Amino acid sequence: MSDLCWLTDVQMAKRAPFFPKSHGKPRGDDNRVLSRIIFINRNGLRWRDASGEYGPRKTPVKYDKRRFKRRNRIEIMFGRLRGWGCVATRHNRCPKVFISAIALAATVICWL
Repeated sequence: MSDLCWLTDVQMAKRAPFFPKSHGKPRGDDNRVLSRIIFINRNGLRWRDASGEYGPRKTPVKYDKRRFKRRNRIEIMFGRLRGWGCVATRHNRCPKVFISAIALAATVICWL
């Protein structure tokens, strides 16, 4: 296994425009997370096998349990939409026609 991989300030400045916005919550240390990702990919490791110097292996993310349980409705809907050939293969290249086909298929699947 090789040494730890840390990105320099210049390298981080080049990648800063591609990071997600913070949406009211303070962002963590981007350098630590990105350096860990590069380290595990370069060495073929699992996330939990990286050195502890990159920080904790878990970051507790709060989520709405009720919404998480109901996510299957969306997944089922996409599964049913794939049964409609024109929607699944996107034969209609015009965005307005394509979105209309999705709306029609969703209406038929859900309410008829």
